[in-house]
Amino acid sequence: MRRLFVRRSLTAVGIYTSVTLGFLGTVVATRELSLRVFGDYATVLYATSFLQSFFDLTVEEALVKYGFRYSTREDWGRFRRLFSSALWFKLAGSLFGALGLVVFSQLAPHRLELPLLLAAGIPLGQSLEGLAGTMLYLRGRYDIRSLFLSWSMGLRLTGIAVGAHFGLAEAIAGVLAAQIVSTASIGAVGWLAFRRFPGAASRPLEEERREIFSFILQSSAATGILSLRGGLAPLLLGAVTNTKQVGLFRVAQAPQSGFQALSAPARMILLTEQTRDWEKGRQSVVLRGVRRYSLVATAVALVAVPPLLVWIPDIIRFVNGPKYVGAASAARLLILAAAVQLVVGWTKSFPVTIGRPGLRILTHGIETIVVLPLTVVFGLLWGAAGAAGAVLVGMCAFAVVWAFVFLRIEPEDIGPPTPVIDIGPALP
Repeated sequence: MRRLFVRRSLTAVGIYTSVTLGFLGTVVATRELSLRVFGDYATVLYATSFLQSFFDLTVEEALVKYGFRYSTREDWGRFRRLFSSALWFKLAGSLFGALGLVVFSQLAPHRLELPLLLAAGIPLGQSLEGLAGTMLYLRGRYDIRSLFLSWSMGLRLTGIAVGAHFGLAEAIAGVLAAQIVSTASIGAVGWLAFRRFPGAASRPLEEERREIFSFILQSSAATGILSLRGGLAPLLLGAVTNTKQVGLFRVAQAPQSGFQALSAPARMILLTEQTRDWEKGRQSVVLRGVRRYSLVATAVALVAVPPLLVWIPDIIRFVNGPKYVGAASAARLLILAAAVQLVVGWTKSFPVTIGRPGLRILTHGIETIVVLPLTVVFGLLWGAAGAAGAVLVGMCAFAVVWAFVFLRIEPEDIGPPTPVIDIGPALP
């Protein structure tokens, strides 16, 4: 019990530290760059996030789900085949993301061409980080994964601090260099974790191959939809206004990132422990945990939101500088959206836990259908604040749909699956 407490505490420390370092990276960029150049910087990062996520083949969720299934069964042959197959999927998706940024660099304004070409290396540099992190989840070491998040954000902060002093392209080059070092570090640790599992000859996935492939396709589709909401929406804002509004929107997202960080340790623990419980047939325990999380998150939101709504202009003026106070209205709306997102934060891991990634496509699809057109209309009328209003409306729609879905799920507790005993090839 003490070991579990230590791991959970380290997870929280690692995630909160990583978010703090990421926030400081944005602060450094706002201080070093002018408002216009920071808007260009934010545009490049949004484009990178959008194209990387849109083309990404999201294998990590399938690896967690089926990795726990095979390890519970002690089916190590299929366990190893699962990871070797996932590696090629991940590399292919990252390559398409990089090519997408290269193409976009030729369509963007000339001042963004070099930064976008540099950013094209980020998807390739990050391609193996998710796989390595998944291996740590399967070892139950989400604490180590969170500490590597801090390491990654510390490297990025350093890269931004050095690069932004010289200009936009140099800042993006700093982000790219940090990503390469970060991926190499966690990749080495993930490989060591993989080697600690029992050795076995790779076995075909057979009848579960189609199921796993469908899971990956659905997870990838959900990630693509999320990229439309999180990456394309700011780009649409820039298209109907200018990159300055994109920069203000980026600054306004800081409180939302803080709320996401607040629930991140719980979500990381839920993904690992609830998926393991679900595979062992303890479904009622999982559903009770989700309800408990929502109640605690609601209480936290009720305490944290009111003072933030009052003080956010002063916070922005002090942290980012007076030239960014125009982001305050957008920040207030995003604080409300973040509070709703905090309450339903379990929805990120829950579809993976129960093996129904299609629920993410449904719920995030509805959210995206709401957000994108409203971003264009509201953004044209009210700039960054309008885009933030679109995000708030979309998040409320997302929460309502998930509440309806969750209330219809009934637990079917069963015993754990029987381990697979490999007796070798059949005798002639």
